[in-house]
Amino acid sequence: MLNTGLISQIADFFATVGTKETLPLIAFFSGGFINLFIPSGGAQWAVQGPAFLEAAQTLGTDPALIVMGVAYGDQWTNIIHPFVLIPLLIMTGLRASQVLSFSFIIFVAATVPLTAGLLLASFLSGGA
Repeated sequence: MLNTGLISQIADFFATVGTKETLPLIAFFSGGFINLFIPSGGAQWAVQGPAFLEAAQTLGTDPALIVMGVAYGDQWTNIIHPFVLIPLLIMTGLRASQVLSFSFIIFVAATVPLTAGLLLASFLSGGA
C-alpha cells in the first residue's frame, strides 16, 4: 500500500480539507479507514503520519492531537476488524456472524465519545 501512493494520496486529501481544529478529527476518520486495509498500527503510521504531521505544521495544529487522532481511529475500527475476533472465536467456538453484529453496535456507540473527545481536546488546545 505504501509503494502504490494510494494511502498517501488519501491522507494528503484529508489533510488539505481540514482546519487546525478539525485536522485531528480528519486524522481519526482517515486512520479508521486506512486500518481496514493496513491492520498494523506501525505500518499505518508510517504511511499516513508524515502527511498529517506536515499538514499539522502548516495549519498550526498540535502534533500530539494528530498522533491521538490516528491512534484512536486505528483502535476504533479494530472493534469491527475480523483479525481482532480470531482469538475470541477460537476460545468460544462462535461463528464470526454471531459476534460481528454486537461489535458493530459497540463500534457505532464508540464513535460519539471518541470524536467528541478529540474535538474538545483540539478546541481546548486552540489547535496549537
